[in-house]
Amino acid sequence: MQNPMTRYPGDQRDEPTPLQAGADKVVYDDSWLSPLLVQYWQAAIRWRLLIIGIIAAALAIGFGATLLTAPKFTAKTQIEISREQKKITNVAGIESDGEARDLEFYATQYALLKAQSLAERVVRKLRLANDPAFLAAHGEKPMVPGSTRLSARELAETQQRHAIGLLLNNVEIVPIRTSRLVDVSYTSRSPALSAKIANAWAQEFIGSSMDRQFASTADARKFLEERLIQLRGKVEQSERDLVGYTTDKGIVTLDDIRDASGRTYTQRTLASADLEALNQAYIEARAERIAAESRATVGRAESSPEVLSNATITTLRTQRAEAGARYANILVRFQPDYPAARALKQEMDSLDAAIARETSRVGGGRGQTYAEARKRETELGAKVEGLKRELERQREASIQQNIYQREVDTNRQLYDALLQRYKEIGVAGSVGVNNIAIVDPAKTPTSPSSPNLLLNLALAAIAGLTIAAVVVFGLEQIDEGIRNPDDVRTYLKIPLLGNVPMSEESPLTAIQDPKTDLSEAYFSVRSTLAFTTNHGVPKSFVVTSTRPGEGKSTTSLALAEVIGRTGKSVLLVDGDLRSPSLHRYMGVDNKSGLSNLLAGDALTDHVKATAHKGLSVLPTGPIPPSPAELLSSETFGRLVTMFLETFDHVIIDAPPILGLADSPLMGRATEGVVYVAQAEETSRRAIRASLQRLGSVGVHVFGVIVTKVDFAKHSYGYGYGYGYGYGYGYGTEKAGA
Repeated sequence: MQNPMTRYPGDQRDEPTPLQAGADKVVYDDSWLSPLLVQYWQAAIRWRLLIIGIIAAALAIGFGATLLTAPKFTAKTQIEISREQKKITNVAGIESDGEARDLEFYATQYALLKAQSLAERVVRKLRLANDPAFLAAHGEKPMVPGSTRLSARELAETQQRHAIGLLLNNVEIVPIRTSRLVDVSYTSRSPALSAKIANAWAQEFIGSSMDRQFASTADARKFLEERLIQLRGKVEQSERDLVGYTTDKGIVTLDDIRDASGRTYTQRTLASADLEALNQAYIEARAERIAAESRATVGRAESSPEVLSNATITTLRTQRAEAGARYANILVRFQPDYPAARALKQEMDSLDAAIARETSRVGGGRGQTYAEARKRETELGAKVEGLKRELERQREASIQQNIYQREVDTNRQLYDALLQRYKEIGVAGSVGVNNIAIVDPAKTPTSPSSPNLLLNLALAAIAGLTIAAVVVFGLEQIDEGIRNPDDVRTYLKIPLLGNVPMSEESPLTAIQDPKTDLSEAYFSVRSTLAFTTNHGVPKSFVVTSTRPGEGKSTTSLALAEVIGRTGKSVLLVDGDLRSPSLHRYMGVDNKSGLSNLLAGDALTDHVKATAHKGLSVLPTGPIPPSPAELLSSETFGRLVTMFLETFDHVIIDAPPILGLADSPLMGRATEGVVYVAQAEETSRRAIRASLQRLGSVGVHVFGVIVTKVDFAKHSYGYGYGYGYGYGYGYGTEKAGA
């Protein structure tokens, strides 16, 4: 055991030491637990009998319920639900391909497997509404006609609703993780009926799926038929509007194209085609005019392209050249007057005149050609301008034409799309599709599935443990007793002077033996008190408690005993003028004492010497009719001052605080109060109220001593392991008041 002298006020080790108990005590070691787990562990130890009783009762109830429950049989069929339907054709149905791959697909299928409509199909198929075997398999009795005031129809509806409820309560849908398989189980008292219903459930689920698909296809076809009629009328009307408008505006379309999206575009109209052709002729006329103008403005006619390219002029010039050559040859030999020379000269002059005439004729034709080309260009230009104005007018009119055309295209696209979808749904609806298959049909079970004794006992144990935990938690919340040293600092906000264990032997005997655990605990309290003032252990202090029976008298006597062992003289005053007890503990008479001194008697012969080292006692003396009136005077304070002139320490055993004014009055005459609280018994609310009373009159409280701690019940405080029993009887002869 650690030396008590090394501990200070509020000293507490974080990890409790192992408990050293007697041979008949259980040793608990919670040093390895966290503080929170320690708290739970201590609560479990405190209420262990209650916990054991609740769990035992739950096990007994579970065992009895198992024996009394009729055996039930579970039949299971396994089905496969595919995301994609097995399609015979490539035509899409009304459900989109992406919808079957949604995460909600299987959740929807599981919900449909538990749908009331599916249960109704099973009831109708197997005729379970008034089947006595079906009702007997669930512990029910059939409703006899005439036994109620219901009509035959109301009785049938009631029976059907009842049968549906039984089916839904006993069917179980269990999806197999990471697979497409689902187990459909049914439980009843009849093995054959369970298998029959499980198989019928799977078959009807497939049938209901097919019916929903067919019904949805039929509804879609009907809807599309109505829409097709409406759209066909819109297409016809929009086409009439378009043709009428183009006729009024004189727009003649020659070429239309339709793109991939189905929109119609007008490439050419009659006006645009005419303008294109006329514009081409105008361009050619302008080119001809420019060429004619170019020819007409050339300088010499002889060098013009027309003259150079004219065949007649070319021939004449050839002949002129040949004549000139011959004339030159004759002049070499003869004179110009030579007849042959004169003949050649005349021929040459004749040819020159012919060339001049032809050249003049060709030059005059260039001007006429230019005039004709210019006239043609002007006429074509005027026509082109007229066609431009007409085309501009048609283009302005084409804005409204395009609006009509878009309406025609839109209505035609909608009509074509719905018509194609109508054809596809018609094909898809005529061919059945299915995505559900039965993998393993249900077989008649040979052994019951419930009740399971081990499972029921395990569940009962869990339920009992849960109930026990809730009850213990509630009791812990209701219980305001001090269960842990931290409670003193946390809830009371005052120092903890020490913990005193329970003692199986007489407390008076245990206190007198310095080697006992009880004596050691009080010596530790004395050591802590030595640090509460600057002069060591308080010279005078009052020991009180909230209510009787918490061990304040034993604490007063024990502190006086351990202080007296240190060589100090101690006066123990029995201040409980209502229920005195110290005179019995010390073996002295109570004929005179404190009440006599308060009444004005002299100090002599009232203080009694004892056999304990350094310890004297002042009993109460005769019990006065009004102790509070005696203590309210200044006499008690003067007495304490007189006692300190003779003794080193004065310890006053005062009555409990609640309901009495004695302790606050005594506390004002001393240095302070040592407060005693019984572990797990005294309410924290009552302690706080008592401390508030002391504080309201200016009494200093040194701290709290927690008494009667059962360390064999739970770990507490500094790790003492003691057995300590003590009681206090208000106004009785019991020891330990």
